[in-house]
Amino acid sequence: MPGRAPVAPPRPLPRREGFPGGPDEPAGPGRPVPPPRRGPRRPWWKRLKWGRVLGIVGIVMLLLGLGLWWYANSVFNRIEKVEVAEVLAHGGNGTNYLIVGSDSAEVLDKGDPAFDPDRPAGQRADTMMLLHFADGKAKIMSIPRDLWVTRADNGQKGKINGSYNGGPESLIETISNPDNLGIPIHRYMEVDFASFAGLVDGLGGITINFPHPASDKMTGLNITETGAVKLNGQQALAYVRSRHYTETIDGRQKPDPTGDLGRIQRQQQFLRAVFSKLGKSGNPITLLRTGSKVTGGLRIDNEMTMWGAFQFAMKLRGLEPTPVELPTKPFGNAIALREPESDAALDQFR
Repeated sequence: MPGRAPVAPPRPLPRREGFPGGPDEPAGPGRPVPPPRRGPRRPWWKRLKWGRVLGIVGIVMLLLGLGLWWYANSVFNRIEKVEVAEVLAHGGNGTNYLIVGSDSAEVLDKGDPAFDPDRPAGQRADTMMLLHFADGKAKIMSIPRDLWVTRADNGQKGKINGSYNGGPESLIETISNPDNLGIPIHRYMEVDFASFAGLVDGLGGITINFPHPASDKMTGLNITETGAVKLNGQQALAYVRSRHYTETIDGRQKPDPTGDLGRIQRQQQFLRAVFSKLGKSGNPITLLRTGSKVTGGLRIDNEMTMWGAFQFAMKLRGLEPTPVELPTKPFGNAIALREPESDAALDQFR
């Protein structure tokens, strides 16, 4: 048309490789539709659906908790229960655990005061300890097995060790009797020392300080080193059982002159070492696996629940109880309380 400038055709858009036309060219036969343009990809953690992730984590934690509870319950059910609920105390100042160490496999000779050919195997209350918890603190006191008392099983005078022959109930009542110690017992536990070997090995050994080389031919104890010595299960068992503890000082053999009292101190040292080692393991599965090694040699009162046992185990972790000595005096072939000094010690557990 005259007077009208020609219109230039539109310039084609840049072509993209793999597509015949430009990005805005309509699709036709044989022409694929190009993908839409996208922005930069977000990081993977921003693409997660956190509600779903938390749900999965919660389910996993629940399953682990149920598995751990089932395992703990199976361990607890293997522990023998002792029918002593009727003589256990309730309330009072703190909680007293009576821990009795028995030794059915103990090696005794006829010259040993504990030797009794008529006493059946497994009926020796070899060690008696009171563990007291109150206000977040713990105290431990040993009761000498030769302590002269009025026995609850027959009402006669005799050594407290003999009252165990009447059963755990008799021992608890003897200790609770105001005419004897007058200490209420809230929980009862009994351990065969032979089971301690497995416990110590499960903990990887325990460390005991020996100021001098020590030995005992009766139990097989033979420590040739001095200072901190790591004991395995069998060595620890020989140490705990030792009644003829002999030290080598300046090349000479010197038996322990303190006798049974020295043995009590060694047993307390052993227990503190075990408690300390338990405290270094914060893994509940490891603690359960370790505890399962002593279930065959452990008896507890029939009032203790699995939760109560768990609380007790948690208290033992890293426990360093204050030792309390019970003042005594010789009394024929036995020993008796040295009053009034003994009252101050007993009052800490009443």
